[in-house]
Amino acid sequence: MNSTSRSRKSAAATATLVAAVLTLVAPEAWADEDPSTPPGSTTTSPPPKVDSNSPGLKLADGATLAPAKVLDIKSVVEDMGGEERREDTNTDVKFALQAEVLFPKDSAKLNPEASARIRAIADEAKNQKATDVRVFGFTDNLGTYAHGKKLSKDRAEAVHDELANHLGPEVTYAVRGYSEDYPIADNGSEEGRKKNRRVEVSFPRGAAGAPSAEGGR
Repeated sequence: MNSTSRSRKSAAATATLVAAVLTLVAPEAWADEDPSTPPGSTTTSPPPKVDSNSPGLKLADGATLAPAKVLDIKSVVEDMGGEERREDTNTDVKFALQAEVLFPKDSAKLNPEASARIRAIADEAKNQKATDVRVFGFTDNLGTYAHGKKLSKDRAEAVHDELANHLGPEVTYAVRGYSEDYPIADNGSEEGRKKNRRVEVSFPRGAAGAPSAEGGR
């Protein structure tokens, strides 16, 4: 076999491998944003066969694999109204409660419905055997920063006091008020400001898992 024939065969093999790889990745890359059926629920054709012995799928001489790394996986669950949000990572559990479900407008006094929500968070902290709990308050950007600072801290303190009624004395708390700092949504709309007016309760995962114009706040 002359060099020209070998080159043509090599090019054909490379083209076949590239086509196979593109066939594998193309459906995901070009998936419809709003498909009529859930992605992955139907199969249009069997996957192409790929030669595992192909030189193009092997490491070059002297090459090594990158060190193994554990990725931080985050799970986010939010209720239908967006009033309560839970985030789970490899290391922490965080609950975010919108201020409207806990307090009257521009107030740091818990409403009657707040106790049940906070008690449920306390139960999860117990399940995780948490001994360090962080309670952070936040507001939107309406009103003065100083007013937001005091209101967010007072609201965090109110949630802390309710948590302390359900958790034992061995738990240590960090309670902070951040006013309009660290928004999670756009303060340019009421919908965004509503999400920013919140109290977050977080704690490390344990064995179970091995913030008038001012009145808008």
